[in-house]
Formats: sequence, C-alpha cells, structure tokens
Amino acid sequence: MTGIGFILIILSAVFHAIWNYATKKIQSNTTFIWLFSCISSVVYLPFALISLSANKIHFRFYFILFIMVSAGLHSIYIILLSKGYRVGNLSVIYPLARGTGPLFSTMIAILFLNENASFSALIGIFLMILGIFTITGNPLELLRTNKDISLVYAFLCGLTIASYTIFDKIGVSILMLPPIFLHWSVNVGRALLLTPFALRRKGEIENLVKHHKKEAFTVGILSPLSYILVLTAMIFTPVYYVAPMRELSILVGTFLGVKFLSEELSRTKLIGICIMLIGLITLSLA
Repeated sequence: MTGIGFILIILSAVFHAIWNYATKKIQSNTTFIWLFSCISSVVYLPFALISLSANKIHFRFYFILFIMVSAGLHSIYIILLSKGYRVGNLSVIYPLARGTGPLFSTMIAILFLNENASFSALIGIFLMILGIFTITGNPLELLRTNKDISLVYAFLCGLTIASYTIFDKIGVSILMLPPIFLHWSVNVGRALLLTPFALRRKGEIENLVKHHKKEAFTVGILSPLSYILVLTAMIFTPVYYVAPMRELSILVGTFLGVKFLSEELSRTKLIGICIMLIGLITLSLA
C-alpha cells in the first residue's frame, strides 16, 4: 500500500465518523437525508464538472444506469443507517455496520474480482474484524437484550456497504469514472429519488433548515468527501486493503459516542480498540 493511499483512507475514516455522529445526534430521517443530499449536490457541482472535464470522459448511456443503481444502493444504506441510529447506540450500530462491510467486501473481491490477498493482509483483516466484534459484543447477546431491530439494521448496512464498495470499485477502475463526479452523481440521484418523500414533509424541511443547518452541512460536505477519498484510493489500491482500513473510523466513532453522547466505554470495548489497532498496523505493513 502506498503512503498516499494510506493517508487518503485515514482522512476518509475520520470524516466518516464525524458525519455519522452528526446523523445520530439529530436522529436523522428521510427528510434530513434528502436535505444533505441536495447540499452535497450543490457544493460539489463545480468540482464534479472540473473532474469530468479534466479526465475527458466519453459519456455513455450505460453510465446513467450505473449511477442510478449506485445511487439506489447508497440511498438504501443511509436510510437503514438512520433507522438503526433511531433505535440503537452509535457505539453499537456504527462498529457493527462498518465491521460487516469489509467482511463481505473482502470475500467478494477475492472470489469474483481476482484480487489476491497476502497472508499478512489476511491476518490484519482478521484482527480488525475480531476487534470490531469485540467492541460491539456478542450479536446473540444483543439479540437477547432487545436490540434485535438495531442489529438487523446494522447487518443490512454492512451488506449494502459491501455492495456499493464493489460496485463503485468497478466504476472508478473499469469504467474510469472520476471519483468526484461519480459520488456527486450518486448524491444527485439520491436527492431525486427522495424528492417525492421530502415534498410531502415541507414542515420538517423548514424545521431542519431553521434548527439543524450545521448538521446538514456537516453531513452534506463530509459524507461525500469521505467516500471520494476512498474512491480515489481504490484507483490504485486493492479493495481488500481499502475496505478494512476504513474501519479506523470505528475508533473515532466510538470516542465521539462516549465523549459527546454519554455512551459507556467498557473494558471489553477498549480491548477491541487495541485489537483493531494491531490489525490496522498489520494491514498497513502488508
């Protein structure tokens, strides 16, 4: 893994944790998702056009189909995540959702994209996933403590993360779509898909604009930026490196949950964080 790729993924992880914290803080719903998607579409429009022009892409009709499918996957992900945050804790939902994502991504990348992982990389991935589940606790125990709904949302988020990670990998590395343009297009597509729902809740829109502009702009700017950095890294970095290393965001997310949302940091969670750090170092040196 190159130094540039490592830095891009680390920055992405930090930004990702911050926007998830903002989403959890205000108990995000479909209207909020629509609002920050609109903000993202406007803020990143100039960069998307510059990126498209600089790369001299010959646009094809199937690009539109590709972008709409990607927009659908990203929409499903953020809706599931928002629902999970409304019924569960950030320190449980976020690690579990982000932890299952690389597990599915790695399996798909190795089985279907002909990417070969070194032994040390596999050890690093294993340690990171082990650390993630140490942080979240035993899924069966979560089920027994009436957190089954949030757990289901978290695992479904992991599945959609794997789906759009692999799908977008094809977009930037095979179709050669510029990362900034691709994710901007996804945000536009998501805003369009959710517009019919948002227009029926004009009162909610006015309330969000009046009281939660800061959170909307935080998510609207950092959510695309965090993923654009990942897409850029994936141009020259295999998926089995990118997907697990993004999970550094769990460390940041856990800290934000404990510090600002008064969520408990148990000894078990601390051990899980240490295991993740060892896995991260192992993976970065692979």
